[in-house]
Amino acid sequence: MARVDVTVRGGGIFGLSIAWACLQRGARVRVIEAASWGAGSSGGLIGALSPHVPEAWNAKKAFQLESLLMAADWWAAVEAASGLPSGYARLGRLQPLADDRAVGAARRRAVEAASLWQGRAEWQVIPATGGAWEPQTPSGWLVHDTLSARLSPRMGLAALLHALRASGADLVVGEGEEAGAVIHATGVAGLAELSQAFGAPLGSGVKGQALALRHDASDQPQLFVDGLHIVPHADGTVAIGSTSETAWEQDGPDGQLDALLEKVAAAVPALAGAEVVARWAGVRPKAASRAPLLGAWPGRAGHFVANGGFKIGFGMAPKVAEAMADLVLEGRDSIPPDFRLEALVQKTARR
Repeated sequence: MARVDVTVRGGGIFGLSIAWACLQRGARVRVIEAASWGAGSSGGLIGALSPHVPEAWNAKKAFQLESLLMAADWWAAVEAASGLPSGYARLGRLQPLADDRAVGAARRRAVEAASLWQGRAEWQVIPATGGAWEPQTPSGWLVHDTLSARLSPRMGLAALLHALRASGADLVVGEGEEAGAVIHATGVAGLAELSQAFGAPLGSGVKGQALALRHDASDQPQLFVDGLHIVPHADGTVAIGSTSETAWEQDGPDGQLDALLEKVAAAVPALAGAEVVARWAGVRPKAASRAPLLGAWPGRAGHFVANGGFKIGFGMAPKVAEAMADLVLEGRDSIPPDFRLEALVQKTARR
């Protein structure tokens, strides 16, 4: 590659997605990954692309909605360029409702969704039928949303890597030379670097653990039960997770996954006794704002940041990628105020 217009540091979902968006606009792109592709939290198992509840609407929820609605076409383009599947499918999601109060709240959200989701997806309250792929629900009612989708994190990253290679990106593992605009999408290590640079706690890592069971429900919706994502994938497995740990003694999987197994067996009896085929643990980057950190790096001309995906990185990735490409390549700034790195820096400085 004779000339580089954009260097992306970080080979996780934000970094590879941004590289792809820039490449699609004609930029010459180099991606530098310090360890291995998907080495951080992007190499996990879950891949739940699901929305926040349709109420108390804000810029974060609107941004996420745009990303979820554009995901099918965005991932289809990646698959076409790579020749590989991403595991993407928009099959919706079921959630149990505990009591009459929860049912009432869900019905009110259905009214909000009819307006906020632009008629392109629905939030419905439906009666449970007792089917095998339904969570236990004390009220007899479920929420069914048609916006939620699934993606295999590992298949998605592999498809992105092949699409980038096929389209001429320069992919580097280890040390690499920066050139052009530099976008830092370096996860937990990047949050630590930013916190040190600005002398303020801008974010930290949160450990998550997940597992995969051998059970073919690949044509079924994902489930969300008591904070637990249950996501059927195209390869005949079901991903279960994840934990959220702010303190831990070891980085790898531990006994908390056994508790997840018990929890999922109680919630979805069809999964009781299913073979465990994978266990995973990783540390996810969580910004102090609880929103993605995007935009220019204050005081460092030509450098930009995309970080803080935490639990919604894969769902946010298409819109994050396009917004960062807008900013870096075309000077168009569509980043919500609460997502801006400089806004978080200013906020923490006032504390």
